[in-house]
Amino acid sequence: MQFRGIGHLKISRVSVRSLSSQNNTISLNINSEELLKLRGTTYQFSYTFKLFPPAGREMAAAKRIVVAGGSGFLGSRICKSAVARGWEVVSLSRHGEPAWDTITSSPQPPQWAKSVEWAKADILKPATYKPFLKYTSAVVHSMGILLEADYKGILQGRESIVSGLRKIFAPSRPGSQNPLQRKEGEELLSGESGGQLTYELMNRDSVVALAQEASYEHVPTFVFISAAAGAPMVPERYLTTKRDAEALISSNLSDLRSIFMRPTFMYDSSRKLTLPIALGGIVGSEVNGLLGGRLSSLGMMTAKPLNVNIVGEAVVEAIGDDDVQGVVGLKKIETLATKGWRRSML
Repeated sequence: MQFRGIGHLKISRVSVRSLSSQNNTISLNINSEELLKLRGTTYQFSYTFKLFPPAGREMAAAKRIVVAGGSGFLGSRICKSAVARGWEVVSLSRHGEPAWDTITSSPQPPQWAKSVEWAKADILKPATYKPFLKYTSAVVHSMGILLEADYKGILQGRESIVSGLRKIFAPSRPGSQNPLQRKEGEELLSGESGGQLTYELMNRDSVVALAQEASYEHVPTFVFISAAAGAPMVPERYLTTKRDAEALISSNLSDLRSIFMRPTFMYDSSRKLTLPIALGGIVGSEVNGLLGGRLSSLGMMTAKPLNVNIVGEAVVEAIGDDDVQGVVGLKKIETLATKGWRRSML
């Protein structure tokens, strides 16, 4: 690394009071007892160096990312991949650090977890996460709901089967107030009695609100973990609300480099339940391929599943690649993950 200074100095002894770095420039505030002494006076001044990397190489500035839902199944893998690159990582969730045996095969935190700031925040209360968005390179929304609470109500007898199913398969349900018309930092209020979480609230409005708050803080990149397709027995609104979030962000927050990851079903050996489902997806995708895609309407049942680590690596690679923007589907996810792993081997 070469240093080219502005001006010319001969310094015998220097006491550095402060150091800052921005835009490949180092600024020093210097106070020296032997520097430019005149009539017993000690002079204090600033000196600026411009950094010039060796020819053919770019300076790799460490990024800072915030992962909403970083304690989850996929979110934790995103954090892991980002830490491996030397990035500063903040995870946001209601409980902070995860219960590790729910997302990995061990109850003990892995070594990389020590490099993550496990912060507590409520995705519906932007004031709780807004301070973490400052000076951030990218924000990731990796949370949502697969099933609404009505399923539990039916199973526990708190909701009749008829009324519960009517709510579950309704064409639409209340979300919050319009997230794009909130005041900065304003809380999202559920339109359902009792504050029930709906697809509209979690899979759409919380996403749009987080993107908007990121825009307020001049965060350049926003990543939303969407979905490739719906799933059997899961209401269509699970997917349509995610698509709504993508459309609202694209049309209203154009200052963001928005990336919409659309993974298929994700599995990992640490979650045994996901393995037989993934096997079914592999078989279904092969059969669908032989039939020329005629079964694609079945959604996740005929889509090739992805190991969750592949998706985590792809998200981080997408953040680091300024050319990636918009929808990122199955093949692009695999390509990005491969590119990221090859990079780590260099």
